[in-house]
Amino acid sequence: MGVAAQGWLLELLTFVEAARLELLLFAGFWFLLGALDELAIDAAWFWLLLTGRARTETLDGPTPIDLGGRIALFVPAWNEARVIGPMIRHTLAVWPHRDLRVYAGCYVNDPDTRAAMLAAGGDDPRLRVVVNEVPGPTTKGQCLNRLYHAMREDEARDGIRARAVLLHDAEDMVHPDALTSIDRALDDADFVQIPVRPEMQDRSPWVGNHYADEFTDAHAREMVVRDKLGAGLPAAGVGCAFARGALEQVAEWRGNGRDGDPFDPDAMTEDYELGMLIGRKGSWPGGKGGRFLRIRVADGSLVATRAYFPASLDAAVRQKSRWVQGIAFDGWDQLGWSLRPVELWMRLRDRRGPLIAVVLAAAYLLVVLTGLLWLADAMGWYPAGKLPTLVYWVLIVTTLAFAWRAAIRFVLVGREYGWADGLAAVLRIPVANVIAIIATRRAVFLYAATLFGKPARWDKTEHDLHPADQHAAGRSGSLQPSSRRPA
Repeated sequence: MGVAAQGWLLELLTFVEAARLELLLFAGFWFLLGALDELAIDAAWFWLLLTGRARTETLDGPTPIDLGGRIALFVPAWNEARVIGPMIRHTLAVWPHRDLRVYAGCYVNDPDTRAAMLAAGGDDPRLRVVVNEVPGPTTKGQCLNRLYHAMREDEARDGIRARAVLLHDAEDMVHPDALTSIDRALDDADFVQIPVRPEMQDRSPWVGNHYADEFTDAHAREMVVRDKLGAGLPAAGVGCAFARGALEQVAEWRGNGRDGDPFDPDAMTEDYELGMLIGRKGSWPGGKGGRFLRIRVADGSLVATRAYFPASLDAAVRQKSRWVQGIAFDGWDQLGWSLRPVELWMRLRDRRGPLIAVVLAAAYLLVVLTGLLWLADAMGWYPAGKLPTLVYWVLIVTTLAFAWRAAIRFVLVGREYGWADGLAAVLRIPVANVIAIIATRRAVFLYAATLFGKPARWDKTEHDLHPADQHAAGRSGSLQPSSRRPA
């Protein structure tokens, strides 16, 4: 190597080492702060477990099928002809409750979905197919508002006011005991959320199954802590119910009167926003707040909503970018902040997604730069410099924190899905990180487009499998209703 080339290489590697140190300080600081944040959640969770306040309830006996009043189930759908049929058939079969009303929303330009809804409902009078006169796709919030007004039309005609509105998606498989459990919980809450339990997928062990890891962690640990601390509870958009009066309060808060629209038609995550508005006790005079409900039946299965999540990288990125845009950006615009310490803490956690993606990107770049410096040292081109003592300690602490997080995830996922899946959950952490980085980049551009006037649009995920079909075929175990009796 010539003298000029050696000088050029030396300058380049000197720059690389300086960049590595800056990235180490940046990523190390935020990783350390994030570790402390997660440890605080863990400490609260362990304390709740030790004191018995976070124990999962158990349904020991048969559950009644009489409800405390009419419950309207909203199922908005756009281009869901492949899965909406199994969803409606299964729901009507395992929820025989007389006071259930299913409002399935489709669009005037989506005849296939409408036909699938009608065929699945048969002659069951509890199903009403509502055709959105506005050509789709609009937004999920707009479609939900159309269902809300259809419900109000039925209330005026029948003289029966709904007790609550329950949300589900076209790809969901409901648990047989979920409706009765939610109905009971509504006696003391304005908003009830049950866990989401993504189905494991042999066809997508890395992308599709990482959803199970994240939902299991969040719905076994963080949501329990939020519930017990009295913080706002984010609605997942499925398996969540809102008291009828609370929806009227939200409509009034939006400034269009109690007879107006409770769902934000311009939001990407209207469910999250609605949960945060209703889910904190004292949101308005007389408001009862929210409740996160974890219940298991006698066989140990969790009362939760099951669904197949995106199996491809592209679909996962599109879905998660919608979540990042709606929660981190739109949530900031629509909900603002709170001076209440616990609430401020949780909103910071909700909106940290873009920052986490930047820090993760810096960490992966660090891996590349460190590899280059090690290679240069091994080749004798550039002596590896010694890092400051503080940086070494930060690396040690953050590495231990990562090991702790991996252990927690292993235990939670392993307990729910089996220990082999618990181990796989640890191995899938880098996959989830890469998806988060790409999704955040896309979310930034989508949000920027809305600032320049681009209208919101339902950037939905395509679904081709429904858990009810897979369970019926014996490919995913069984999910049978517990014995029922009238109340």
